Amino acid sequence: MLRFLLAPLLLACVLLGACTDDAPSPDASATPTPTLTRQATGTDVLFVGISPVDTQTVWLSGTEGTVARTADGGTTWTVLTVPGADSLQFRDVHAVDATTAYVLSIGSGAASRIYKTTDGGGTWTLQFQNEVPDAFYDCMGFWNATHGIAFSDAVDGAFPVIVTRDGGATWTRVPAEALPAALPGEGSFAASGTCLTTHGDSTAWFGTGASTTARVFKTTDRGQTWTVAETPLVSDSASGIASLTFRDARHGVALGGDIAAPEAYSDNVALTTDGGQTWTLAGRPEMPGAIYGSAYVPDVTPATLVAVGPGGMDLSTDDGQSWRTVDTLTHWSVAFRGRTGWAVGPEGRVTRIDF
Repeated sequence: MLRFLLAPLLLACVLLGACTDDAPSPDASATPTPTLTRQATGTDVLFVGISPVDTQTVWLSGTEGTVARTADGGTTWTVLTVPGADSLQFRDVHAVDATTAYVLSIGSGAASRIYKTTDGGGTWTLQFQNEVPDAFYDCMGFWNATHGIAFSDAVDGAFPVIVTRDGGATWTRVPAEALPAALPGEGSFAASGTCLTTHGDSTAWFGTGASTTARVFKTTDRGQTWTVAETPLVSDSASGIASLTFRDARHGVALGGDIAAPEAYSDNVALTTDGGQTWTLAGRPEMPGAIYGSAYVPDVTPATLVAVGPGGMDLSTDDGQSWRTVDTLTHWSVAFRGRTGWAVGPEGRVTRIDF
């Protein structure tokens, strides 16, 4: 539901500034401390999507049809514009490897698109262009190099969900009756490319808001059937879930809040211990405003969660029950490979995070 992140509200927000099912419970007594390194990209666009392949190769996506890539851990970045897409906002990116990546642009109707490159960004193929005027695609995810999924805000009481089984050569809509009905006005917030997340071979979740209740939809068969669960997160026309992250198949966190109140604190973090069937309220981050992006840090003990938003960057070692601020600069998204990650945001901002 990026309608609520665009125009004056978007500008205001920007200006302000390898787990298993039996993974041990986090231990809040230990507090990993990251090293943050600012990296120069040579551009001032808003970066939103981020997808690390490994600790050296990372892809970014952002406004003005921009894609960036590094092959040296962020020491240098190559910035390019997808031809014919310079008016689009690429809010999500999924990298397969150093040469292959998908980007998703947001917007009503034909502005919602998916492009793919197989030559490191030298050329791009338009794989999907939305033909439903009221649809507005928010996020995408992939289980492997060929099987992926994307979803839109609800249209006529149903969520448009599309899947691919052939590396994006074709995208097919899941029948509307496969998903629980949408609430009035229900949609999502394409603030980081993490309002949908995949796990394992066939599981995915997406989070919603902009209605009376913030909910999490789940599939275990690559989008063919779905269940839905309510969360205790604040939800109204500009509030709800913006990010989902799981450290294994059962333990996950839904984060978001009130997009329209960047200085306020709200019930914006919920956790699950049963794979998303039920959700309970967790603690409020120290930084104000909504959470736009989040990620667990692999290979760090205790299990460490990083959340970012216009208010900065917070860290939790107890699945969101308690938090501490580690940065006050605005970031929109964060992602990790191993103990190394990157957070991105306005004015071409890229921050490398090392644990």
